[in-house]
Amino acid sequence: MDTLLLPQNLRSQLKSPLGLLIRGSVDETMVKLREFVDSMKPKKIISVGDVVSENMLKKGLKVDVFIVDNKSMRRPVKPLHFKASKNLTLINPAGTITKEAWRIIGEAINSGELTKVLVDGEEDLLTIVAVLLAPENSIVVYGQPDEGIVVVKVDEKSKKIMREILDKMERIS
Repeated sequence: MDTLLLPQNLRSQLKSPLGLLIRGSVDETMVKLREFVDSMKPKKIISVGDVVSENMLKKGLKVDVFIVDNKSMRRPVKPLHFKASKNLTLINPAGTITKEAWRIIGEAINSGELTKVLVDGEEDLLTIVAVLLAPENSIVVYGQPDEGIVVVKVDEKSKKIMREILDKMERIS
C-alpha cells in the first residue's frame, strides 16, 4: 500500500459526516451513543480523535482502540491519561494516510486489548483506515466539529464508501 495524499477537491466531501451524525452536547451524544452500542453490540469500538475518545472513556463507554494526536481542531490539547493495555505510535502527516498507518491500526484492532494509537501528525483520515480494517458489525466514532459525533457502522456499504474515497486520493511512493 502506497502513502496516499488527500487532493484539495476531496476535502469538502470529507467534511460531511461519513456515517450517522448524532447532534447535541457531550452528555446528549454520549447517552445516544450508549443506546446505539447497547442495541447493536458491536464487535469492536474504535474512536478517532482526542475529544470524542476522552468523552467516551470518561463516560465509561467500551472502547477497543482510540486513535489520538493530542490536538483538537489543529490546536494542542492535554494528552489523554487513560491507561491502555497497549500503546502504539505512528507518524501520519496532515492530509495523508501512510503505509505505516495500515500496519499500526491493523495491529491495534487485532490486539484484543484496550489500545491507544498516538499519531504524530494528524489522525482525521485514519477513520477511513479504521473502517476498512475493522471487522463487520464494528463501529468507528469520530467528532463532527460544532455538531456532535459521527458513528460509522462497519459493513459492506461503509467499506465500499471508504474504498471509493481511497481511489480518489493521490498515490505517493
